[in-house]
Amino acid sequence: MRLPSSIFASVSLFIAETMAALYLSTTYQSAGDQIWQTLTLLFTLVSSALVQLTLIFIHRDLIRDRPFVLLLHILQLGPVVRCLEAFCIYGSVGKVEEPYVSITRLKRMPQGGPAEEVERQVGQAEGKLVVHRAAFSRASVVQAFLGSAPQLTLQLYICVLQRNVSAGRGVLMVISLLSIVYGALCCNILAIKIKYDDYEVDVGPAAYLCIFLWRGFEIATRVAVLVLFSSVLRSWVVPVVLANFLAFSSYPWLLFWRSQSPFPENIEKTLTRVGTTMVLGLLTFLYAGINMFCWSAFQLQLSDPDLISKSQNRFRMAAYYVIRFLENAALLLLWYGFRTDVYRLVCAPLLLLHLLAGYAVAIFFMLIFYRFCHPCKKLLASSDFRGILGFAPFLCPPWEPRLRDESAESHLGSSEKDVMHDSATSATSLSPVIFEKLMRSPAPPRGTLIRLMA
Repeated sequence: MRLPSSIFASVSLFIAETMAALYLSTTYQSAGDQIWQTLTLLFTLVSSALVQLTLIFIHRDLIRDRPFVLLLHILQLGPVVRCLEAFCIYGSVGKVEEPYVSITRLKRMPQGGPAEEVERQVGQAEGKLVVHRAAFSRASVVQAFLGSAPQLTLQLYICVLQRNVSAGRGVLMVISLLSIVYGALCCNILAIKIKYDDYEVDVGPAAYLCIFLWRGFEIATRVAVLVLFSSVLRSWVVPVVLANFLAFSSYPWLLFWRSQSPFPENIEKTLTRVGTTMVLGLLTFLYAGINMFCWSAFQLQLSDPDLISKSQNRFRMAAYYVIRFLENAALLLLWYGFRTDVYRLVCAPLLLLHLLAGYAVAIFFMLIFYRFCHPCKKLLASSDFRGILGFAPFLCPPWEPRLRDESAESHLGSSEKDVMHDSATSATSLSPVIFEKLMRSPAPPRGTLIRLMA
């Protein structure tokens, strides 16, 4: 069983960013900057509250009669307690004999032949760790794009206005950037495991490095462009931000309206229609926040029972990066034309070229990831690759019709086997918000065939 290092990373970033923001707010108070202090605390407390709600919702603590855990979440200590609980579960593995085990069936990636299906026994402790990992990965995404991203934008904007970078502000900006990149990395890994939930996905160090560089350059350049634009055209910042949010938040609802599907009722049975609407609204708001700063890596589909589309459209990804590159270039040109004396010591043309080159480097690492480092590259359709890599011939993979056909047959075959699978753990591996049946039944019956997301 793997060490829950991802949980430790999520909690460490959460604690570090909260402490750095609280310290920086005290320095703003000492300097008499009430506005900056208020905004810094606002972004920190809102993101912390959303992280607590995410963990409570996924673990279904409201209906499990755990008042002490709820109290700790109210005190904003929920992630720390959950992390300690996960490590206690990890330490107890092997010391106490499991009264029952479940059997998981996953396929290995094809190595020149047909995909091999393997079975292994999974105890109750490992199943609980799966739920903890899934909960913290989603909480990291919420923290990254609803807290760290606006925090980083705010602090960089203050640095531009004051023309200096204090130690506390610099530390907070570095931690916030790491938190956003980690949240984007979680989005990529979740999207891969959601699409290939029947396969044993093993993400290697090279893939992690490529994703980290891809997301790091993409997010850093995007934040810098927004800050530069807002520093010279403040009255136009709100229309640009609102246009992005409205476009990405309304797009899933437009697709839902065109599909003429019934209103989703399976998110949580204890929720009313109003509560379900609020949850879907927050989910679309998070989806828009992610796409405001980087590609979300997954497609929100409200008509799907799992709310996530398993078919990743590479042409939509290519269109996103082309439009975003043109938008960044337009914002930088407006900044260059209306720049003030604040930038008199900066070589404006060189800075403009560096930012555009940084975004191009992010796209380059994205192509490298999908061509060489993707853990499921042998299952990706060649047409999808040519749609996104067509302008880079040296990155296009060879045509492998046999593997593609085999992948299609395996996905068709897996739909027939899903009838025998326990839908409880299927909810853990497929849906970003639905863990209902798994948490209701912590002890699956012997011999049940389940799917787990490692």
